Amino acid sequence: MTHLERSHEVTRRNFLATGLATASALALGTRSTLGAVANEKPYGPFKMGLQSYSLRGYHLNGKPNVEKALALTKELGLHYWEAYPAHLPESTSAEEIARLKQITKAQGVKTIGYGVVRFTKDHDKNRGVFEFAKAMGFDYLSADPAPDSFESLDKLVEEYGVGVGIHNHGPGHRYALIDTIAEAIKDHHPKIGCCIDTGHFLRSKEDPVRAAEVFGKRIHGVHLKDVKENPEAKDVKDRMHFTVLGKGDLRTAELLKVLHGLNYQECLALEYEENVMNPIEDIRNCLSAVREAVASLKLS
Repeated sequence: MTHLERSHEVTRRNFLATGLATASALALGTRSTLGAVANEKPYGPFKMGLQSYSLRGYHLNGKPNVEKALALTKELGLHYWEAYPAHLPESTSAEEIARLKQITKAQGVKTIGYGVVRFTKDHDKNRGVFEFAKAMGFDYLSADPAPDSFESLDKLVEEYGVGVGIHNHGPGHRYALIDTIAEAIKDHHPKIGCCIDTGHFLRSKEDPVRAAEVFGKRIHGVHLKDVKENPEAKDVKDRMHFTVLGKGDLRTAELLKVLHGLNYQECLALEYEENVMNPIEDIRNCLSAVREAVASLKLS
């Protein structure tokens, strides 16, 4: 090989090496970018948040500490709430409403829903709740409406554009069962539907996935929690107990798949009722289970 040929070969090798290194760097950069994008949406298309009742154990001067609850929500990497009324008490004061909106905004938390609230046939009292909801920018109210309140609610959801989701409580409650709620809402405004509490449906021997299929576009709020059945428990009251998400009987991935198919846009609110005074580590584990379910479904 001549000197000129050797020089050409060295140049060619350098060029190839540089090209490969550049291509490798670009590929790594692309993968890193894709990974960053994926990490920006760990909960896929869902507005993952908390039912702030999960943080009811943090008190200041004998009352639930909303600032502490909001700060913890931010630490958990969440940006949405369905607010527990003790955290954001209903008010008619413009100054108080502005203050409540400011303290949530300061922590980067948007309150989408509010409840659980009760409604009766008292139309003026019901209107006050909707006035507060509208002023605060809530999308929906999770509710326990009396059977004689629906005529009032039909008018109010139409007037204010705020949805009402009937919250199913546990066994024995008037709204414990899927078919009972479906019957209650069938002749009423479509903005009156169900706030699906997965834990309470499980306690009532109902399937939360079926609930999502039945209520469809009339789902106004989801309280995401898990329950484990222990048929060997001696006391019937101990046979169904709340647990960390993913440790119980909830088919989380299947539920999220149905909600995704419905293009569910309201708050997917984790509600953890156990370990009241120190729930954060358990909540982190619950959120991890949600992320795993979202990843398994490859939702975007």
